[in-house]
Amino acid sequence: MVKLTIFMIIVFLVFSVAAAYAQEYEEDNFTTSQGELKITFIGHGTLMLRFKDKIIHVDPVGRYADYSLLPKADIILVTHEHGDHLDTKAIQKILTEKTEIIFTEKCMKKVDSGIIMKNGDVKIVHGLKIEAVPAYNIVHMRSEGKPFHPKGEGNGYIITFGDKRIYIAGDTENTPEMKGLKNIDISFLPMNLPYTMTPEMVSDAAKAFRPKILYPYHYGDTDTSRLIELLKDDKDIEVRIRNMK
Repeated sequence: MVKLTIFMIIVFLVFSVAAAYAQEYEEDNFTTSQGELKITFIGHGTLMLRFKDKIIHVDPVGRYADYSLLPKADIILVTHEHGDHLDTKAIQKILTEKTEIIFTEKCMKKVDSGIIMKNGDVKIVHGLKIEAVPAYNIVHMRSEGKPFHPKGEGNGYIITFGDKRIYIAGDTENTPEMKGLKNIDISFLPMNLPYTMTPEMVSDAAKAFRPKILYPYHYGDTDTSRLIELLKDDKDIEVRIRNMK
């Protein structure tokens, strides 16, 4: 009887945690040529992707999630070293012996080991093709001549899941490299001032590389309805708004 009671308590706790997790985060599902892709919108620049038996965490940060409750990572992608994108305590909670951490060279000051990807690098990690895209400011500056995100220091990432290419831009503006991308199915573009893009910049980039689905993310208090208005006549680009302040 005691064993049964303990078992029932454990089952209840497991289902309670699962229910709380399901209620807290929005998720979208996509069909690829190699199986289902599930994207979990955790907040700000933080995402989690599930593909077949793989878990990919993007910019895991503890202020947006309790990572002790989330699945362990096969791959962790870190776009750059800023504290709202790189949180070593959150990373420690989802590490296993098989986890591969991918980051920029500047992240090495905070993370002991991993795979450094420079702008333009392409690697196959756990069977997934990952491409590093430059992420930087052109217009918005911390001070005269000092951009919030200097060229060469940050990455966006394109991950290929079967026949779907997902672009997660990191902190960047509408750079020539971004506008030159091809065959992007799903994109995440940052939209907050003064650090990244205005809705007009996001619209400009989207009209250039034409993702099938566009999620503004890392948008803070920016009015997302402005982006919808700017792209309302572009029927081939679907703008989806999720809770990614």
